[in-house]
Amino acid sequence: MAGRVRDWKKSTWIWIFLLPTVVLYGVYTIYPIIASYWYSLVEWNGFDANQQFVGLSNYREVFADPLFWNSFKVTLLFMVLVVPARVLLTLVLVIVLNSPKLPLIGVLRSAFFIPVVTTTAIIGVVMRFILDPSSGPINSALLKLGGGGVDFLGDQHLALPTAALLYIWKFFGVTMIYWLAALQTIPYELYEAARIDGAGALQLFRHITLPMLKPFLIIITVLTVEETFHNFDLMYTLTGGGPYFHTEIIEIYIYRWAFAAPIPQLGHASAAAVIFGLLVAIVGAVQLWGVYAGRRLRGDQR
Repeated sequence: MAGRVRDWKKSTWIWIFLLPTVVLYGVYTIYPIIASYWYSLVEWNGFDANQQFVGLSNYREVFADPLFWNSFKVTLLFMVLVVPARVLLTLVLVIVLNSPKLPLIGVLRSAFFIPVVTTTAIIGVVMRFILDPSSGPINSALLKLGGGGVDFLGDQHLALPTAALLYIWKFFGVTMIYWLAALQTIPYELYEAARIDGAGALQLFRHITLPMLKPFLIIITVLTVEETFHNFDLMYTLTGGGPYFHTEIIEIYIYRWAFAAPIPQLGHASAAAVIFGLLVAIVGAVQLWGVYAGRRLRGDQR
């Protein structure tokens, strides 16, 4: 009986300490998600008290809007540009950074991780200045070298690749940590035994490193795919969705209808947000599958 009382008191204090987090999470996360589903079924500008129920009309308008499908295409194209480069390029560089013979290895790792802790919006604003076609330092250097000025963020063919490169640079440190943690799971004795048998660096990478990293490759790839869906702050501060909607991802499309339109259409924006949320949920399901598949692969290797 005394043990049950102690357990009850212990669990009560746990819930008391958790209560602020539970309340804040419910108010700022759970409630907005539920409210979005309701707002997607009404016509409302966010100012009037009256909300006219229109059913699935907002969803039909979203699906009929070519700019929504354009934003969907831009979001997927951005993902295609970012994910392979961020996953594979980072793996190659991390193998170099993981070498114990590399001088100043701690300094190099810190240098690659610094952009991660820098505010994304600040990076966007600073990069707009650096890439400015008229007075930015990059274009000034190109002009001094005899080249012409390049409008990296104003050219419809360069804006999205430029944003993708900046995104890769900004979050390189996150993927670096993933790969470094994965490399630590490979027993060093395997490398020593292979070297004794005469294996070179390329053979070590092909026959030991890559096979041992396959489970982590699935997990890191799925995590990176999901992260690319959440880049509103960088893209908005860099281009605002321009030029001519060539960098308007779904998040900017939702923002434009909800807050930047002359007459806000929260119902239309909420319908687009629900569709976007379903897309992210599908990626989350794939992520769970990736974790499960990765664990199975690691189990088979053992």
